[in-house]
Amino acid sequence: MTVKETVTAHTLACGRAARQLELKRNEFELAVQLGHVRTTPGADGGRRRVAAAEIERLRAAPDFPSGLRERVRTVGTSEGAGLAAITNERFTKLARSGHLSPVAFYLNRYRAVVWLYVAAEVREFAERHPELLTGRLPAAVRAGLDAGQDTRSRNWRARRLGLLLRQADDPWTAAAAIASLLPPAHLAEVVGDPRERAHLDRLRPDPPNARPESLAARDIVDGILVADDPDEILWHRTSLALALDEARAARPAPGPDGPDQHTVPKGRYGRSGLLTRIRLGRRRPVGTGRVRAARQGVSVSP
Repeated sequence: MTVKETVTAHTLACGRAARQLELKRNEFELAVQLGHVRTTPGADGGRRRVAAAEIERLRAAPDFPSGLRERVRTVGTSEGAGLAAITNERFTKLARSGHLSPVAFYLNRYRAVVWLYVAAEVREFAERHPELLTGRLPAAVRAGLDAGQDTRSRNWRARRLGLLLRQADDPWTAAAAIASLLPPAHLAEVVGDPRERAHLDRLRPDPPNARPESLAARDIVDGILVADDPDEILWHRTSLALALDEARAARPAPGPDGPDQHTVPKGRYGRSGLLTRIRLGRRRPVGTGRVRAARQGVSVSP
């Protein structure tokens, strides 16, 4: 039996895995993002799959399937405010100031961004921080909000990057995940080699949601996908430069007309090298503190 046949025989495609776990497709994707469902690389770089043993483990839980569904249940502002027993306005302020991080979003019929939050995280926040639910917010929080602070897009990007880095089994794939967050002009400055930029573009992760058809809506979504704050951009520029150091050390970017002749020895990436020797740091770039943490499911907000 070939490696591909072995992988296929002992794993399930994500669509089938979702059905086995009695989850809707968006619920399944969120379960993967939150680390509740572990996936494995597909054969020959194909789509990720779920091991049959992982399905059995999850189905054997005494609270299956209701428990798994509840762990991936999301709420909008109104329902989230109800869970925390606060007003919609206060919930929005807490989210804008970074106390609550969205896990997904969509555009409504008016092209307004609707942020979604994990219900369990909202309840946990309310239990751990009752002082932020009533009375005046701390002065520093009020000052930030008065200055127009809104961290929702940034925190969503950080969560998405964490998932992409956990799934990356190759240093160039990890670098491409970071590169996808940079505006084109900044990416060109960090990656001066056109061949490397082309390779990163080929490895660019797909958007989490189907891109809307209208140009106006697409512009809104694209604005969420890419970093826009100068501090965040600097963070990812530094992270990408460090990630590229490891990718280049593993093998050069392949040319457009030839296959990549240099491969990473099996099992090397993920156990050694710059990106896997680093530690989490609140104000350090991904390359010096967040890739390993992201792979282990740790929050990596920049």
